[in-house]
Amino acid sequence: MQQDDQSGEQAFAPGAEDLAGVEAWFAEYDALAERGAVQEIADLAIFPLNLATDAPGGFGAVRQWDREEFVRVMTEVMGGGTAGMEMKSVRTPRFLTPNLVLVETEATVTAEGRRQSMRYADLLVRTAQGWAFQTMIQGGWGHGWPPATRG
Repeated sequence: MQQDDQSGEQAFAPGAEDLAGVEAWFAEYDALAERGAVQEIADLAIFPLNLATDAPGGFGAVRQWDREEFVRVMTEVMGGGTAGMEMKSVRTPRFLTPNLVLVETEATVTAEGRRQSMRYADLLVRTAQGWAFQTMIQGGWGHGWPPATRG
C-alpha cells in the first residue's frame, strides 16, 4: 500500500500481510532464542552483521561481525537459552520500503527475581528466503570497543 508523504512522493504503508510476516519472523527468532539455538538464529541473519552500540566515555561504537563471531558472542550471552527467563516484548515495525523494516523493541526480562528493561532495534531485510536481520542496535555492548570516529 502506498500513501503520499508531504513532498508528494509515495511512502510505503505496510499491509496486514507485511506486518504478519515480520511478526512471524520474530516468533521464530524468539522460539530459537528460548532454546539457545544460536546456529539456527545465525541462519536468520545476513553477514557481515552490523552492530551499533555505545562505549564507555560517552560515544557510540560500531562493528561488523561475521557468522563465527556472532555465534561465539551470542553463545556466551544466551548460554542455554532464555527458557528460564520471563520475557515481555513490544515491537514496533517501521517499514522504510516493502523490503526494509526497522523494528524497535521495548523489552522487560525477569530472571532470578531481577527485572531489567531494555530498548533495542533491528534492521530486517527481505531476502528471497524471507526476512533476515542485518543490523542490531542496542546500548551496553561496547565495553572494550573503540569509540566510533567519522571519516
